[in-house]
Amino acid sequence: MPSHSAILHRIQESIIVPIVRTPDAESAVAAVDALIEGGLTCVEITMTVANALAALESVADRHGDTVLLGAGTVLDPETARACMLAGAQFFVTPSLNPRTVELVRRYSRAVFPGALTPTEIVSAWECGADAIKVFPCQALGGPKYIKALKAPFPHIQLFPTGGVNLDTTPEFIAAGSFAVGVGGELCDARLIAEKRYDDIAERARRFREVAGAARRQPI
Repeated sequence: MPSHSAILHRIQESIIVPIVRTPDAESAVAAVDALIEGGLTCVEITMTVANALAALESVADRHGDTVLLGAGTVLDPETARACMLAGAQFFVTPSLNPRTVELVRRYSRAVFPGALTPTEIVSAWECGADAIKVFPCQALGGPKYIKALKAPFPHIQLFPTGGVNLDTTPEFIAAGSFAVGVGGELCDARLIAEKRYDDIAERARRFREVAGAARRQPI
């Protein structure tokens, strides 16, 4: 198992964290396979996937250390613990539950609780969050909101989700984001339904290229 610092380093280096939200475990695993084929090896499977724990276990068994596996929409410490046993190494929540943060940190994994306002963000950081999932970021201006937050909070790592696409990814990176979460722009529901996993792999390649180019640009 990678160390806590290694988990954070790998996510920051990868930049793009695909959010896999599909109808069932089988399609979630197939989507992860496609994302890995496209060069993205940090993935988040949400607990809204039917039989999500089975999906986590399957990905962990199939890919081992090739993929850094995260669990998303984790609402409580009990769910976090179950995901941990299934192979998850980082945890993303839609809101702040201090007990969830405490449990994840106890086992030296990474946790990104959700927050939106400056007060919520500071509260989550003070609870021990590794980075803050800023959601729904696009509703408050997307990259401009991240840039505004980084002015008073340069020490707080921000992980925006919502409104992240191929066009906005460079802007989010330039604004100082730790990484970005990408949902439907990568794992499009229509592509999943039609089993067009080659198209998902191609989207992953494009996001990887755009993020890499943006990271190399001076800010």
